[in-house]
Amino acid sequence: MVTLAKVLQDDISKARERKQTMMMKGLLAVLLVLMAISSSMGKPEKQAEKKGKRVPQTLSRGWGDELIWAQTYEEALFKSHSSNKPLMVIFHLEDCPHSLALKKAFANHKEIQKIADEDFILLNLLFETTDKHLSPDGQYVPRILFVDPSLTVRADITGRYGNRLYAYEPSDLHLLLSNMQKAKKLLKTEL
Repeated sequence: MVTLAKVLQDDISKARERKQTMMMKGLLAVLLVLMAISSSMGKPEKQAEKKGKRVPQTLSRGWGDELIWAQTYEEALFKSHSSNKPLMVIFHLEDCPHSLALKKAFANHKEIQKIADEDFILLNLLFETTDKHLSPDGQYVPRILFVDPSLTVRADITGRYGNRLYAYEPSDLHLLLSNMQKAKKLLKTEL
């Protein structure tokens, strides 16, 4: 004869088993969702690379979102030296109207973007570095300097202004492009 206590105990056991089964199913569902989310995180970048486009770089600060930018001066020097490419350092300020105008012109100039991508290590800085060679005639913005892979600042590659030798304006992009080509050619003949 089955007692009432035995029936209640069986019912409680079955309820516990159902609860455990439901919890396991819920945990498995959450785990599957998390796995699906984490595996899809890298897909847009890989798809963009297959199509020939790069994911926009936050380090660009608007100077060329598809270009690869170094994060620090030290990293840029290392990359320049190890890849045997010249380094282009752009000093600017986010709220400076001259910097903003040059940035817009630089980012929209297809030929400059192409040569910058293929032949230079790039760095844009909002703050001065401790290397005084990068401010040979003062600390003004915007200014662009080139550093040879031998880690020599190319003070001989200048803009057109006598009082700000390394300054460029949007109307000076032809000169900047010429100076980029000069930095490239000097690299090949000097090393």
